[in-house]
Amino acid sequence: MNAAFAQPSLTSRISSALYLHPKLLLLLLLAPPLLWLGVIYLGSLFALLLQSFFYIDDFSGNIVREFSLATYGQLFTRANADVFIRTTLMAAAVTIAAALIAFPIAYYMVRYASMKMKAALYLAVMLPLWSSYLVRVYAWKLILAKEGIVTWFAAQLHLTWLLDAVLAIPVIGGPSLSISYIGSFLVFLYIWLPFMVLPIVAALERVPPSLTEASADLGATPGQTFRKVILPLAFPGVVAGSIFTFSLTLGDYIIPGIIGNSRPFIGQAVYQLQGTAGNIPLAAAFTIVPIIIMAIYLMAARRLGAFDAL
Repeated sequence: MNAAFAQPSLTSRISSALYLHPKLLLLLLLAPPLLWLGVIYLGSLFALLLQSFFYIDDFSGNIVREFSLATYGQLFTRANADVFIRTTLMAAAVTIAAALIAFPIAYYMVRYASMKMKAALYLAVMLPLWSSYLVRVYAWKLILAKEGIVTWFAAQLHLTWLLDAVLAIPVIGGPSLSISYIGSFLVFLYIWLPFMVLPIVAALERVPPSLTEASADLGATPGQTFRKVILPLAFPGVVAGSIFTFSLTLGDYIIPGIIGNSRPFIGQAVYQLQGTAGNIPLAAAFTIVPIIIMAIYLMAARRLGAFDAL
């Protein structure tokens, strides 16, 4: 009898309390990730933002911890503005090219590929992600070098003149593909292409086949069906993929440091300013710009329904 009326254990009381108060359970489950997000992530961003309002004393070279917009004024100099323009244009070019390449691949995977072929294509898209990021970048440096396989193939096909003509293009050319914006573009495109393919595949798989059949029944040509039915429904997937390719290119500093010329991108500028230059306020101000760019980009992507395709 005493055992039957024994007090429930502490574990049982806690379990019963959480069962009777589901909001308390939800709060306990969300507390650790929200604490990490609020303190570690948002806290570090706030500290970074705070640093951007300080400035460097021209005479002593020390950081003056007083509120000022002088550091932000330095962002509008010609050299710094060129860094933002250069990085944004490269990110936009990589995003557009990735979308043009990824969409036919994703469309074939969803609409025409057999199960075995689809699995093989998934493997081909994902396989590069299984190797080291640095290994892939340095492999491309060897491929694009003046003594690399691209130059060798051009010589074998008697197209050296074409390669030289491409490298002679102002601004984007250079001594070799590995020391040019063309090379940086190719490596960016290779590295981030899987992040464009997968969201488009997910978006295309959500398009019901009955819609394309209804379009054909109503007399639409395959081209009209693609333009007016499939593409609008799959476009959020393209925008979702562009979030990855654009943001990752915008913030990368390793690829431009290995492939390309000496003109820096945003990531390199931040690394140099907070490292060798010791100008942490300007480095912090530099990081605010891509945050603002991506905030605007994400708001536009949300309006286009991109988050539904993630």
